[in-house]
Amino acid sequence: MSEGSNVQFSEREALLFHSHGRPGKIEIVASKPMATQRDLSLAYSPGVAVPVRAIAEDPATAYDYTAKGNLVAVISNGTAILGLGNLGALASKPVMEGKAVLFKRFADVDSIDIEVATEDVEKFVEAVALLEPSFGGINLEDIAAPGCFIIEQALRERMNIPVMHDDQHGTAIIAAAGLINACHLTGRDIRDINVVVNGAGAAAIACAALIKSMGVPSDRVIMCDRSGVIYQGRETGMDQWKSAHAVKTDKRTLAEAMVGADVFLGLSAAGALKPEMVKTMADKPIIFAMANPDPEITPPEAKKARPDAIVATGRSDYPNQVNNVLGFPFIFRGALDVRATTINEEMKIAAAQALAELAREQVPEEVALAYGGAAPHFGNDYIIPAPFDPRLMEIVPVAVARAAMDSGVARKPILDLAAYREELKARLNPTTSVLTLAYEGAKAHPKRVVFAEAEEEVVLRAAIQFRDGGYGIPVLVGRDDVPERLRALGVDKPEEFELHNSRVSPLVPKMVDYLYQRLQRRGYLRRDVELMVNQDRNIFGSLLVALGEADAMITGVTRTYSQTMRQVRRVIDPAAGRKPFGIHVLVGQSHTVFMADTTITERPTAEELADIAERTAAVARSMGHEPRVAFLSYSTFGNPSGNWLEPIRGAVSLLDERGVSFEYEGEMAPDVALNPKVQKNYPFIRLSGPANVLIMPGLQSANVSAKLLRELGGDSVIGPMLVGMEKPVQIATMGASASELVTLAVLAAGGIAR
Repeated sequence: MSEGSNVQFSEREALLFHSHGRPGKIEIVASKPMATQRDLSLAYSPGVAVPVRAIAEDPATAYDYTAKGNLVAVISNGTAILGLGNLGALASKPVMEGKAVLFKRFADVDSIDIEVATEDVEKFVEAVALLEPSFGGINLEDIAAPGCFIIEQALRERMNIPVMHDDQHGTAIIAAAGLINACHLTGRDIRDINVVVNGAGAAAIACAALIKSMGVPSDRVIMCDRSGVIYQGRETGMDQWKSAHAVKTDKRTLAEAMVGADVFLGLSAAGALKPEMVKTMADKPIIFAMANPDPEITPPEAKKARPDAIVATGRSDYPNQVNNVLGFPFIFRGALDVRATTINEEMKIAAAQALAELAREQVPEEVALAYGGAAPHFGNDYIIPAPFDPRLMEIVPVAVARAAMDSGVARKPILDLAAYREELKARLNPTTSVLTLAYEGAKAHPKRVVFAEAEEEVVLRAAIQFRDGGYGIPVLVGRDDVPERLRALGVDKPEEFELHNSRVSPLVPKMVDYLYQRLQRRGYLRRDVELMVNQDRNIFGSLLVALGEADAMITGVTRTYSQTMRQVRRVIDPAAGRKPFGIHVLVGQSHTVFMADTTITERPTAEELADIAERTAAVARSMGHEPRVAFLSYSTFGNPSGNWLEPIRGAVSLLDERGVSFEYEGEMAPDVALNPKVQKNYPFIRLSGPANVLIMPGLQSANVSAKLLRELGGDSVIGPMLVGMEKPVQIATMGASASELVTLAVLAAGGIAR
């Protein structure tokens, strides 16, 4: 199990995550068509010769004809991997792949990991410097001090592209943003504060350097290491980087340095800051205990010693998390977009100030949902923005780009920053943020979710993820061997999982009474009901939800969708006035398409199609999209004519009468719905752009299309999501992965799909 974190998982689960399907976490996807011989000729030989000659004549055009301008290398030699130490270059690869994924997820920056097998600083510098033609930027990672200082400085001097060691500067930038706001809240001027920095590694030295650049006087910053205060004249354990922060003082220990200090910046070790030290600090002390995985002092300990303190840590389970993901993706995004030659102090300060200003703004609704609907507001427990705030993408890169231009390091200035901000907003798919928010909302308000097929390994792995992720309490339905299965998956205490065996459960008599009352006039005898309750896991699991023993249910991996739905419907009714239906959600990097009804209604009427359209549009809105609904058909506005068009036309007429608040149009073929060029052939069309909600004319076409896209398409597919039931139930596909089951469980618990 992982230690020191609020997220727990078994070693087996971690290995399965990284090995399932295609090993690793990244792949290369062609951005141009590669279907025909002509495509290949253009992509490679002989067509590629044209951009080759253009770049040879003007190297700047490499940004126009290649991916260089959106490509960052994440590079390490594995000498300081997370908190694990020097495990070598190859062992660092999973971490570097993960960093590459974060670049793409948060800022649409393409990234590739490179692991350099040397601890020789000169060899490392030479290897990386020679890569400059390939990349638009270099992110250095997990390199031990003092080598990291030499490496970064040498590469910044030699390379004409942005180079940043994130372990140093990422932490410093986020901490600086928090410090700006903490000073604001406590009425301090940053030029007058007394700061103690505990730790003298890469991040600590970067923090000290950045806050001095922002105006904190050098003689007001005392740095400590394992040997105590770094003072002028000290000889033990010194080097040139520590010497740069030595001060003239008679204080020799951390305890002495803390007396009267306004700010503590900890980048050292767990427990280094004692409560008695906190008590000696100035009024309204500011404490950034950023040691990972465990801080120098926990917020409860600090608050007990000084209730007036503002406290930040590196942990997600405490307020004010200093999280590097708030910085590096967006800093490189802005630097790349203006083709900056470096990432300088002005750009770092601009990023810190932008983050500080964002935390003071009113929190948008989608972020508030992650806090259970109670919007966080600027104050002692909210001085740093949440990492899933969608505004980060549009605010921080703009600030960094502007600073790059103002400081003269931008080779491609952006003339219209307002237009640039809108362009940034369009780069990422809002669904990704909404799903993140759904997960955060589940953690804020955990629910009891039935996993009805707990004898299946994939279901047990999903239940483990659901519990250990903090998303809720899994309620397992299975036989007595489930604990042994959990133990085989790495669970130390399987008895902590709630398990219901339908053959021996004390709830069975009550369940039989409830279900017999529902089914007795449908031809079922009481013994039929008893048999169903005792032997059918979906019946039993649905009854747990119906009787209030759980809040939601996930099932589906052992039986077909239709069979599972029939079993669920014996226990749980549709919501009042609604007919259930299914939605598949196709999620790409910058787009989402909602397709309905893909699971329930074989031949929907006009009224059913109109209802499905309205409710699917509502789901789209709840996931951050303005709906544009297309009623699909083989026919576009009557051409060709056919026998099955009237329900579609009737649905459009019904939406006309209802005066709905979203765009809709039909009947139309898929290419008309999705291709703007084809849409131009129909100037009267009521859609302002490609449709993102596709209403299918019948179950056969809908289900076939959804399954084909799942197996052959390039997008991720969520679902089917079951909408319109009285109780939250989700039915997965038989081939669903553990991660897909967790997503459906979170959506069920959060009510997004209802």
